[in-house]
Amino acid sequence: MDAIRPARRPFVAGILVAAFALGLMAPPAALAELSEEAMIGPGLRLRPAYDGSATRQTELVPVVRYYGAPWFVRSTQGVLEGGARMELAPGLHLGAQLAYEPGRKSGESTFLQSRGLADVDIGASIGVHLEWDHKVGPMPIALLARVRQHSDAGRGAQADLRLSAGVFHSGFFSAGAFAQATWANAQSTGSFYGITQQQSAATGLPAFNAASGLLFASYGLLWSAELSPHWIAVGNLESRHLYGDAARSPLAERSSNYYASAGIAYRF
Repeated sequence: MDAIRPARRPFVAGILVAAFALGLMAPPAALAELSEEAMIGPGLRLRPAYDGSATRQTELVPVVRYYGAPWFVRSTQGVLEGGARMELAPGLHLGAQLAYEPGRKSGESTFLQSRGLADVDIGASIGVHLEWDHKVGPMPIALLARVRQHSDAGRGAQADLRLSAGVFHSGFFSAGAFAQATWANAQSTGSFYGITQQQSAATGLPAFNAASGLLFASYGLLWSAELSPHWIAVGNLESRHLYGDAARSPLAERSSNYYASAGIAYRF
């Protein structure tokens, strides 16, 4: 498996410091993740078969963001989710959401398919979140704390902390940066990275009991380009790094993966 080099941490910190400084210099236009604009459209995403896989897949994804009173739906905060929220104070919202939870298709991974491991089904989660939108000088920022419990109790729960900031604007083009950390309990980590004694006997892989802890941390760039008064192109690049038992699991071929997406959306 790939090792996570310690030198990456100061490098990431340098990116975030540079992004912060740039954001103070140039007022950014609205990015999908930092905007209240309603939008909907199609997108394409390049992703690993699962976090830790060496196989990559391309899929269609929705680009959607809508905030009503009190209902909302969005795909712009790392998860496809919808629900209701209320404003506790200016810029501070408390909400409850139902979210789509992706599974793991063994047929998408050469490694899993060669060992005959079963799929992990797609599902849904219910949860709550607290979101704070603010400005530091001209730079918009959004801080999101979210807890998600899978509808299948055996799939466990996860908690996310995500920080996004608009950092650049020139003409029709805007860019931002984000960082996210996700924690998982033992059931959640084990559903993707654990290997039972029965699975070990069938696959030849060593049995592995996954524990709770930090599941992954990621950082990346957001971008948007205004095509017309109603149409906008959006996308992101993300570097994601597994930690803890997820990174140590025999099912993790590598500890780092990359995501890229692009889409077009109609603003209304």
